[in-house]
Amino acid sequence: MLGLTIRLAAYPWDESLPLKGEARSQSCGSTIALGLALDENGIVERIGVRSQACAIGQAAAAIFADAAIGRSSQALHDAGEAVARWLAGEGETPDWPAFDTIARARDYPARHGAVLLPWRAAAQALSMARTPR
Repeated sequence: MLGLTIRLAAYPWDESLPLKGEARSQSCGSTIALGLALDENGIVERIGVRSQACAIGQAAAAIFADAAIGRSSQALHDAGEAVARWLAGEGETPDWPAFDTIARARDYPARHGAVLLPWRAAAQALSMARTPR
């Protein structure tokens, strides 16, 4: 899991990204800022991350970023909902590449907020986007 944290270097923060969101874990204080750029069809084409998070939060952000490019805003929303349901004890492990790497965090409720950070930040960023016509 710690090896994932260095993956965030591949997604440097970029002030020019038009959609920005932030999330903070109430349980551990970790924060993630996420910047996104969508193409004309609402597909993620660029991502930037600024993290002040624990290892779980950084690993979750890396897993998110590694698979977010090429996905629609609806797919990101749906994945975030699936992660939240799974953490609440409902449903199977979310269908997101490499998610199994942090799946053990489910056994530690104090880390649930850190797991959700990138999806919450993405939801906030995407709420700024206009729906494609």
